[in-house]
Amino acid sequence: MNARTEPAEGETDAIARPPLVRELLLVAGLFLVYKFGRQLATGHTGEAFGNAHRVWDLERAVHLPGEGSVQNLLLHGDTLVHLANTYYATVHFPATAAFLIWLYLRRPTHYVWARRILAAVTAAALVVHLTFPLAPPRMLAATGLVDTAKVYGPSVYGPPQTDHLSNQFAAMPSLHFGWALMVAIGLIVATRSRWRWLWLLHPLLTLTVIVGTANHYWLDAIVAAAMLGIALAVIRLPRRPERTRTPAGRAQENPAAADADANANAEKNVLVGAGR
Repeated sequence: MNARTEPAEGETDAIARPPLVRELLLVAGLFLVYKFGRQLATGHTGEAFGNAHRVWDLERAVHLPGEGSVQNLLLHGDTLVHLANTYYATVHFPATAAFLIWLYLRRPTHYVWARRILAAVTAAALVVHLTFPLAPPRMLAATGLVDTAKVYGPSVYGPPQTDHLSNQFAAMPSLHFGWALMVAIGLIVATRSRWRWLWLLHPLLTLTVIVGTANHYWLDAIVAAAMLGIALAVIRLPRRPERTRTPAGRAQENPAAADADANANAEKNVLVGAGR
């Protein structure tokens, strides 16, 4: 994020940096609401497996590529699949937190925009988790997929019956992918480096990992991307104030004030000419 990430010349942030303590409390509050909200969806095991069969059959009906083809690539070596499991377990939250912290410090306007979008997508995802419980493909015998985290490690989940920290029947949408895609989009919008499009490798790698480790279906990522697209269309990045240049070459952020000064000078010249 250090190379050529400064805004273009003359750009300034339209929104002042929000108070740090308020932002910390807000983000922490949203996280706790989401974590506790997910627990409300537990206990729907039969419905979650029924939905899983429907999702799996739908993917086959529309001829989406099998998740097994991605997993087979990871299973070529223990090291590769172990790295994929580690990426799934350790990158999701730290990468998103680092993204928000950097925006907060360097791009306050983009920070407020990104925080609003992430909050909207996460809230929408929670509604889907509550109304459409879904067992991940690693739990569905019909997929023939391996639970790579359980077999090769590391794993962030325990047995569903005793796991009180997470809802394992909340596969759709995939916030792993949704958040990763927003991180990439946010950094592409907020920076000016010609290499900024490489940030798209983050959601691409995340998609490979979540599908290859059998934690998510393709449709989980597709739904997450659709939700993010709607949020991006509704929550727009605030426009920067227009800037003009005075004859002296100084930036003038208020065009109306510049016009008023020009009119006053014109009237003064007329009066001086009349008095001669």
